[in-house]
Amino acid sequence: MNTRLRRTLSTATGVVALVLPVAAPGSPAAAAEPLSYVALGDSAASGPLIPLPTGPLACGRSTHNYAHELAAGLGASLTDVTCSGASSRHLTEPQELSLLDLPAGVAPPQFDALRPDTDLVTLTMGGNDVGLVGIAEDCVRLDPAATPCRGEHEARLAQRLAEFAPRLAAALDGIRARSPRARVVTTGYGLYIKAGGCWPLQPVLPSDADFLQGGVDRLNLVIAEQSAAHGAEYVDLRTPSAGHDACQLPTDKWVEGYVPTDLAAPLHPNRRGEANYARIIAGHLGA
Repeated sequence: MNTRLRRTLSTATGVVALVLPVAAPGSPAAAAEPLSYVALGDSAASGPLIPLPTGPLACGRSTHNYAHELAAGLGASLTDVTCSGASSRHLTEPQELSLLDLPAGVAPPQFDALRPDTDLVTLTMGGNDVGLVGIAEDCVRLDPAATPCRGEHEARLAQRLAEFAPRLAAALDGIRARSPRARVVTTGYGLYIKAGGCWPLQPVLPSDADFLQGGVDRLNLVIAEQSAAHGAEYVDLRTPSAGHDACQLPTDKWVEGYVPTDLAAPLHPNRRGEANYARIIAGHLGA
């Protein structure tokens, strides 16, 4: 190689070295890509009416739901497709949205967000499949001598829980098929009302309070059982919610009652609840 050619190559190599420096091991440039995280679920996960809204307004998705709080703590890249009103069928089917009883567009199937390289998936689902909020609304009693609502709903709730189990099993298998390397985490639902309730603060009779929370607990059991059978990790939100149900002081509540005292939807987690759910899930993940 002649002298002139050597000088030309040396100069070019120096320019490239300045423009494209080689990353040393452990340096920021060599750091791994952020965790790819997909959040699936219903309104318990989306955080309706908690400021600030993001995504389709009718989905009631908050920038302070547990997915956003968890992603921030993990430094993860989040795709949040949680949506109020979603049931298990909306994992694979579009969801017709409405706002104030008016059509508000369509949300794509939540599974569309899953990718082969997704690292983490969270799923909170089942409340709408079994109709828990509707049952709770039917159980309002302003007269302490009124007939309890339990008898009207017990058989229907049992049937819906039985029908939900295979749907959840199929959903978990579907997640695994689409995102085979992902860590799949399911959550139960929290403690909404303490034993015996707190009538009239929350207008359900003591026996109905126990029936309603019992329905939540039975749903949690289905979620835990199906998760164990289909390769997902179940996170219990009910046990650590003790002392934070809708009967507690506004500063202690993680969920709102029939008349919210915080910016959150009735019968749903508030921002404090979502933040604590994120903390509990992060603890499960070892973060």
